[in-house]
Amino acid sequence: MFWADKVAEELKKRKLPLEWVDDMKTPSGRIHVGALRGVVIHDLVYKSLKEIGLKAKYTYVFDNHDPMDALPVYLPKEKFEKYLGMPLYKVPSPISGFNNYAEYYAKEFQSVFNAIGSDPEIIWATDLYLSGKMNDVIRECLDKADIIRKIYKELYKKEMPKDWYPFNVYCPKCGKVSTTKVYDWNGEKVSFVCEVERVKWTKGCGLSGSVSPFSNKDGISGKLPWKIEWAAKWKALGITVEGAGKDHMSKGGSHDLASLVCKRVLNYMVPYPIAYEWFLVGGRKMSTSKGVGSSAAEMIEILPAEILRFLMVKTKINQQINFDLSGDTIPKLFDEYQEAAFSKDSDMQRIFELSQVGAVKKISEVRFLTLAQWVQMPNMEAKIKAEKLEEWAKYARIWVEKYAPESERFLVQKQVPTQAKNLSPEQKEFLKKISSELDKDWEAENFQKNLYEWAKELGLPSKDAFSAIYLSLIGKDHGPKAGWLILSLDKEFVQKRFQDIYSNDTYHHSGKDLPTDSIHFINKPEIFFIDEDLKKKFPSVSIGVAVIKGVRIEKANPGLEKEKEKLLQSLKGLTTEQLGQYPEVQSYRKLYKAMGIDWHSRRPSPEAMLRRIVLKKSLYDVNTCVDAYNLVVMKHRVSVGAFDYDKIRFPTILRMTKEGEEIHLLGEEQQTKFKEGEIAYFDQVGAFNMDFNYRDAQRTAVQLNTRNLYINVDGVYDITPGKVEQVLQEACSMIIKYCGGKLEVFGVETAS
Repeated sequence: MFWADKVAEELKKRKLPLEWVDDMKTPSGRIHVGALRGVVIHDLVYKSLKEIGLKAKYTYVFDNHDPMDALPVYLPKEKFEKYLGMPLYKVPSPISGFNNYAEYYAKEFQSVFNAIGSDPEIIWATDLYLSGKMNDVIRECLDKADIIRKIYKELYKKEMPKDWYPFNVYCPKCGKVSTTKVYDWNGEKVSFVCEVERVKWTKGCGLSGSVSPFSNKDGISGKLPWKIEWAAKWKALGITVEGAGKDHMSKGGSHDLASLVCKRVLNYMVPYPIAYEWFLVGGRKMSTSKGVGSSAAEMIEILPAEILRFLMVKTKINQQINFDLSGDTIPKLFDEYQEAAFSKDSDMQRIFELSQVGAVKKISEVRFLTLAQWVQMPNMEAKIKAEKLEEWAKYARIWVEKYAPESERFLVQKQVPTQAKNLSPEQKEFLKKISSELDKDWEAENFQKNLYEWAKELGLPSKDAFSAIYLSLIGKDHGPKAGWLILSLDKEFVQKRFQDIYSNDTYHHSGKDLPTDSIHFINKPEIFFIDEDLKKKFPSVSIGVAVIKGVRIEKANPGLEKEKEKLLQSLKGLTTEQLGQYPEVQSYRKLYKAMGIDWHSRRPSPEAMLRRIVLKKSLYDVNTCVDAYNLVVMKHRVSVGAFDYDKIRFPTILRMTKEGEEIHLLGEEQQTKFKEGEIAYFDQVGAFNMDFNYRDAQRTAVQLNTRNLYINVDGVYDITPGKVEQVLQEACSMIIKYCGGKLEVFGVETAS
């Protein structure tokens, strides 16, 4: 039996006249997708109760009166910092058209859970207080403050002062609630002080006074602390069922405190608890204010409503959901949904049933990865329409563009790919054969079969035959079904491409910038984004971003040493004058000048490495990863940085530094202070690289035990996005050649 059905059967035994299911959230910023898990879990219990004939109600409380205690990373500090410590409903909305900050983010979240089939009645905490329903429980909590102090001591071994009372006043002068302390209660009014230094992140105003703690339609004077308020809300509303994530439900957690307040202070039955595991992204619990993880609003743009709901329904409540947008997570989720649709297992049938939003749609048996290949091929719209896959195709395109690993992207190249220059004579003969047959009217299935036959006739192994097709069209040795790929393209284009290869052995990539429509733009703000102020000041900036997982780094490699020696030989005769004339070097010098840095004393990394060669100094020997990408840096004179992926707290941002910010550089004992306006990479901990890969932080440095890599390539001025992508690709190829690993993220982010 499905878990929610079991819960409903258990609740039926209580024979209560009404089972009131409730969930809640503070809209302190973009509400992350993890909060959807609570919404769906409570919705499943509510619907199971209704199905067995019980009278049930489902509400969702938005705690819009909680204080703004942190600024989300995506909001401008200069605009919102003054509101820290104030109730969220008194903070202006970031977007016009909403009454306040809390309403904007709450309604954004509500639109998502409504879209995935959950429709609880919305209760605003301010309305609950204004209605007067909280006044009786506020009085009980203040009258029995000594009991609550004992609960704190019992749970947390924390001795609360005798002048501590469970109420937070909204300061009548500065409007803040985080800075006020109630120190007395006479049965009618509380005495309070707005302490200047009560918290580190905002200042109080010093006002002292007395106010009634009771609210009415004319206004709210304050609120209960949230753990106590949780219990008070249960009684004020009549809640009988409410769960929470494991952090709240663990021993000694906030639910334990609320439960004891409920029993000993309010004399109310603790609602039936449902504990559920976290929703993780990439193994990390998400934070709204820190921008970690995808918001619910973003997720509904990435997944169809029924698939997003299925993700929540299919996972047992005592199991974590560890969701990673990159890699094959999304394709596997679609596959599981299809399997559930056609499953004969009763539990899977129930999961599929509870995952539906509205009427059940016909489920195609075409796998998501196949669909992702189709959307990358020209002229496949008819095929997609015939399979009734137009809606899923939209999400397949999003996955390909934003989240697919490089191995699943099959962009047909505008020019002959460099990877095709080493095809064997037999492979070229195979391409010639294909070209000669294209004038016939083919069905894709028959054409695919003939590709195998033609390869066999030429004595060419199938692997080599098909890699010749893929290398010639998309620059990779693998791809979608070759027959479908070829027939989806313009016939003359394919014939011209294959002819260029089998009739000309001298073609090569020009090295010039790639057309914009052939560049892989990354668009992964959960991994990396460029600060808006930096974009305005340096609109030519473009950054290559890649993630390689599963590397094995060694101290040295004989093959790599030979490549280093070969590079040294090719650079013999280089002079400092020639070095200074390279447009890439000049671009970095121009950037350093704009940052107020003397490039004579702090040289960009490509120039610094090449100067060592000019001055007859040996190359740096670090490890096979660093040495491999340094060869690419010196070849193209474009800076590259690699960092330990597992030491970084995403998302990362490229922004200008502020006076007083510091970085602990590799090889230095003390922190190094930034100047105002330098360019640096930051994660959620701090800076990890300064001045476009001039120096790296110790914290994220690539070591011999590093297993996963995060890579950046820096472009500005004459170093174009196309050049950045070329360098990123070569750097990744070199690293994988000598360190192994799998490329999972690849693309370019630009200021424009």
